[in-house]
Amino acid sequence: MSNFNIGDIVQVPYKSGSYVGELVEERQDKYLIKVIAVLKHPMQGDLHHPKQVENVIFHERKALAQYEKVYVLKEIVQPYQDELIDYSTSLKEAVKIYREQLEAKESAYNKEALRALKSVEENYYLKHYY
Repeated sequence: MSNFNIGDIVQVPYKSGSYVGELVEERQDKYLIKVIAVLKHPMQGDLHHPKQVENVIFHERKALAQYEKVYVLKEIVQPYQDELIDYSTSLKEAVKIYREQLEAKESAYNKEALRALKSVEENYYLKHYY
């Protein structure tokens, strides 16, 4: 486990997404991270039954919002050394990559995930970030 300081820019996985954030607080075995950019868009669907569409509640999952704060375990925090890009640009790129992955193979999950991703884009991202 690396030691970080308040103000450090770090990379963290959170649920099924991945983010760049600023470390704003340390508390026992966790860091509080303020989201700056999206590296990987969260998977759509039921995280407990990944890539399944039958007999599950298929959730629409948004990326964490710009400046949203989340606690993460210290052991999963990594240094971030690439160039920073703004939240909106990073979100668009993460959505584009995820969409391309889903479009690359036709399956029931991919079809439903594309529908959910489109809904998230239209109902949330277009209003706030695009």
